[in-house]
Amino acid sequence: MIGSMETLTIVTLSRPETTGLVTRGAARLMIDLGYAPLLEVGLPNGRRADVMALGPRGEIIICEVKSGPEDYLADRKWGDYLPFCDRFYFAVAPEFPQTLLPEEPGLIVADAFGGAVLRQAPHASLAGARRKALTLAFARLAAGRAF
Repeated sequence: MIGSMETLTIVTLSRPETTGLVTRGAARLMIDLGYAPLLEVGLPNGRRADVMALGPRGEIIICEVKSGPEDYLADRKWGDYLPFCDRFYFAVAPEFPQTLLPEEPGLIVADAFGGAVLRQAPHASLAGARRKALTLAFARLAAGRAF
């Protein structure tokens, strides 16, 4: 309408809300790429993967979700995930300052509806025994969550 003043409302999400939306989008992306994702997966070293996904050929991807710069800067444990996956990605919201992240891991940008791989993660094949143990643990966790 000409001459009317519209009020613009800016919604700011909390860190947990942002984490939840990015996690959901990263999991949806994994499904779109043919992977079966699980959220909050405990690893043998005591770490917890935000998203762990199993591929059609048994490959394992881990996505570490970062809700913002503060979350990334306060938590530098991403190297602890590398021994437990074939590919590792950071998953962040579209507004995340991507230059803050290291260039080695893969990069996913996601929101509540899906995501996109902006940088492919390098492939580092797991040893057969470790892959078998992780795949078995993944299957048992998925089966346990089905009830």
